[in-house]
Amino acid sequence: MDDAQTVPGLAEQTAARLRDEITGGAVVPGQRLSEAQLAKRLDVSRNTLREVFRLLTREGLLRHEPNRGVFVATPSMASILDIYRVRRLIEVPALAQAWPRHEAVARMHAAVDHAERMAALPDWQAVGSANMDFHSAIVALTDSPRLMGFFAQISAELRLAFGLLDSPELLHEPFIRLNRAIVDRIEAGDAKAASEMLEEYLTRSERTIMAAFARLG
Repeated sequence: MDDAQTVPGLAEQTAARLRDEITGGAVVPGQRLSEAQLAKRLDVSRNTLREVFRLLTREGLLRHEPNRGVFVATPSMASILDIYRVRRLIEVPALAQAWPRHEAVARMHAAVDHAERMAALPDWQAVGSANMDFHSAIVALTDSPRLMGFFAQISAELRLAFGLLDSPELLHEPFIRLNRAIVDRIEAGDAKAASEMLEEYLTRSERTIMAAFARLG
């Protein structure tokens, strides 16, 4: 019997492991994934791995090419523009209505603290993860599990785009200070100013990613 049938949720657990590897940069956009090698390394059957591939393809993290195999997806310009459009629709209003004592504000503060510690090492992949934790906390200000789940999915796609950058430091380092400034404004009770800063921030981040695409062309 296949292990996906004998162990409930095994495909989902394995998908989470592979998702973390993809978004953490252990595998990069465009890389071909060997089914045999991956099944052995993750200690699952090939049937389970195919279900994992199906789940992550549906999320936009993998793509299947007939007669060639499964590859880590390379985000398109259109998908990145759409992700940033969605981020503005979710994050900016969430921040504009933030209550300074909401528990998510403490999460934002902790994420900036962690990013600063990782930058001092330096560990720019960890800084990138901390920055995404910061933005996940902003979405948590909405108190909407559906929005938080949706944001987790598009965040994974966005981390793929980060893999296109030659220097992660170029993307992540400037935003540590901006994240700190946004937290300071929220904790001071000025949600309007924080949301305006975030809107400018997202525009700057989007331009950095799109510039990386231009260099690829």
